[in-house]
Amino acid sequence: MTAAKPHRPPVLSSLSARLLVLTIFFVMIAEFLIYAPSISRYRKVYLEQSVATAHLAALALEATPDNMVSKELEQELLFHANAYGIVLKHPERKMLMLSKDMPPKVDVEIDLQKVGSFVNWISDAFEVLLHDENRVLRVIGVSPKNSQVTVEVIQDEKPLHQAMAAYSARILQLSLVISFITAGLVFLSLHLFLVRPMGRITRAIIAFRENPEAPAASVSDNQRSDEIGIAERELAVMQDELRTALDQKTRLATLGAAVAKINHDLRNSLATAVLASDKLADIDDPEVRKVTPRLYRAIDRAVHLCSQTLNFVGDVRAHLRPERFHLSELVDEVGSVVQTTGEGGRKIEWENKVDFKISVTADREQLFRALDNLAQNARQAGAKTVTIHATEDGGRIRIDIADDGSGLTERARERLFEPFSGSTREGGTGLGLVIARDILRAHGGDISLLSSGAVGTVFRLELNAESGA
Repeated sequence: MTAAKPHRPPVLSSLSARLLVLTIFFVMIAEFLIYAPSISRYRKVYLEQSVATAHLAALALEATPDNMVSKELEQELLFHANAYGIVLKHPERKMLMLSKDMPPKVDVEIDLQKVGSFVNWISDAFEVLLHDENRVLRVIGVSPKNSQVTVEVIQDEKPLHQAMAAYSARILQLSLVISFITAGLVFLSLHLFLVRPMGRITRAIIAFRENPEAPAASVSDNQRSDEIGIAERELAVMQDELRTALDQKTRLATLGAAVAKINHDLRNSLATAVLASDKLADIDDPEVRKVTPRLYRAIDRAVHLCSQTLNFVGDVRAHLRPERFHLSELVDEVGSVVQTTGEGGRKIEWENKVDFKISVTADREQLFRALDNLAQNARQAGAKTVTIHATEDGGRIRIDIADDGSGLTERARERLFEPFSGSTREGGTGLGLVIARDILRAHGGDISLLSSGAVGTVFRLELNAESGA
């Protein structure tokens, strides 16, 4: 099957593009958080300057003997102050005022002497920016030249709005420049230290998927000590281990095919040997009668070894044919088989303590095979008694198989489910537990060792009550 070509994401949806957009977005957010108090401060300074300019314009009145100026000079002073009217209040002197003939009605009064909250100043600033129509303001503040003098200015809001809009435009331009420069630098850093290594790892994974056995698919070694370096080195180790495992699996598959062919001929030869051993049993020679049982047991073990090896090689995945049956009846059937296959005429006591009410939907033949493998292991371990218990809880069935055999060695427990390694009996394959586990897992369950020691061994089988249904 031809491997699919690796799909490259569109430029706009790539990791690099997303990082660039996110960086610009976050920088703009940071700039806005700086801009909000800045525009508020700009408005406050603008109004304070208006008060200061108004005070300077009103000083012309104080320079005259009667605090009066000509109408033309008054209009010129108001024009330069950009105001409709100016009022000076001295604590010990009379009030001085410059004003047009008909000053407009005041829409908003702003008292700079009242210190508002930080949020209110920002809110008022954005209100000015968002208000398109002109409003007349009365600005009240203290003269910067004399803290004893209070100045009131009546002026339009439109110049303030225009000045704030121009200031905002300059801030926006500066923010965009800073954002793009910062985003570019951050993008280059992320691309060098994150995106490029991730792309290299991704390409290595895709190449490994297409051809796992090719050495070129490995990630190049590097000396980075950060998470990316660790990920690359671990990926390289994983690829090497998987490549070794695949190579070993290929060899085992080839060996399995060869064993399956050899096993067929070997079983035929063993069948001939069984027939010959049966004829030897009819000979009256005492020496022959003494050797015949041992020969028969050796042939029986050889047949069992061939059968288990062939089953393990051939049954890559158990094909289930589920049916509903009573678990207790199946346990009885396994017990009858185990009790009739004892070595040297020794029989095993089989105690079935499974409640007849417990039923299961499973492959009866496969589950029989799993129970039989465990029972045969117990018999071969020298067990005199095997006891079977079962419980049902929440749709799960737990089957405990306990024997009074010699128990498992430490080495056997460490390699319990490794084929050709988990057996401690001479000539054993260790395939019984492996096959049983495969059967239980095919039913959505598993097998585990609960305990093993001098007093015996207990295995637990778990499966769903409706396994394979």
